[in-house]
Amino acid sequence: MDKSGVQESKSPSKLINGRIKELGGWRGEMLGRLRALIKQADPDVAEEWKWRGVPVWEDAGIICTGETYKAVVKLTFAKGAALPDPSGLFNSSLEGNTRRAIDFREGEEINEEALKALVRAAVALNKFKAKR
Repeated sequence: MDKSGVQESKSPSKLINGRIKELGGWRGEMLGRLRALIKQADPDVAEEWKWRGVPVWEDAGIICTGETYKAVVKLTFAKGAALPDPSGLFNSSLEGNTRRAIDFREGEEINEEALKALVRAAVALNKFKAKR
């Protein structure tokens, strides 16, 4: 957040738009594409902006976060260890008992249907846990 409080007045969606534009290049394109796929998989998804500038997608709890680094765009699923991943998308943060992540590198293709299935599974898990 800057000293003028400008970020405080912007919606999370606008802040994410700004991040995508600011990144530009392949990382901006990748984050934008991943965001679109998340929204396709869950039209009720809420976008949040947390932890000093991390895009977060939620529905009955956190689905995933979108972090950007020099060499990767990372989607971290908050409860990824509990999700089925028959296509083997998870390729990062595999050692823990809770999170799982997917690192996307420049030029890599996205398995769109498998990613949308993971998002739907994360939402279903969140809603199941919310009912308990």
